[in-house]
Amino acid sequence: MPVQRADARRNYAHLLAVAEEAIAAHGADASLEQIARTAGVGSATVRRHFPSRHALLQAVFRERVETLCAHARDLTGRADTRAALLEWLSAVTADAATIRGLAIAMARDRASEPDVTHDNCCSAQLTEAGAPLVRRAASDGALTPGVTIADLLTLITGIALATEQHPDPAAEAGRLLDLTVAGFSPPKE
Repeated sequence: MPVQRADARRNYAHLLAVAEEAIAAHGADASLEQIARTAGVGSATVRRHFPSRHALLQAVFRERVETLCAHARDLTGRADTRAALLEWLSAVTADAATIRGLAIAMARDRASEPDVTHDNCCSAQLTEAGAPLVRRAASDGALTPGVTIADLLTLITGIALATEQHPDPAAEAGRLLDLTVAGFSPPKE
């Protein structure tokens, strides 16, 4: 990637900050034209930095998704593989339910055509990060056979989308995740 001039880096940072605010207020479908107007730039500048809505959403959620991925890596060595997986799934669920636009970005990632690749998209990163937790839990018998990380991320996305209008979306999403857990990971006795 070519090195950007200082003013281009400032413009990008300002545009990203405006986009973060717009998405927090209006969700993943925030108007790109309004983002450009608020940032004081033309729509061509927005498109130069973010050639697609997907690229914009990826940039907006990059830091949060990277934090979730780091959390998964930190949990991978835990002896209690079920608890590690459930802790990570709870964190992803809480973020997807409370960070406006994240669940939509995840849903769009999952619904895109299988042969279309999006570098570093939310779901691809979360899938890669969560897969070792799922493999370890499955090998310990802590998951119903055949459950995949894709299945779990699809459930989380659905829960987050279903609870986004709830007065306390994180609590409701957590409650629904707890109800779901019994179906894919019954506690060992």
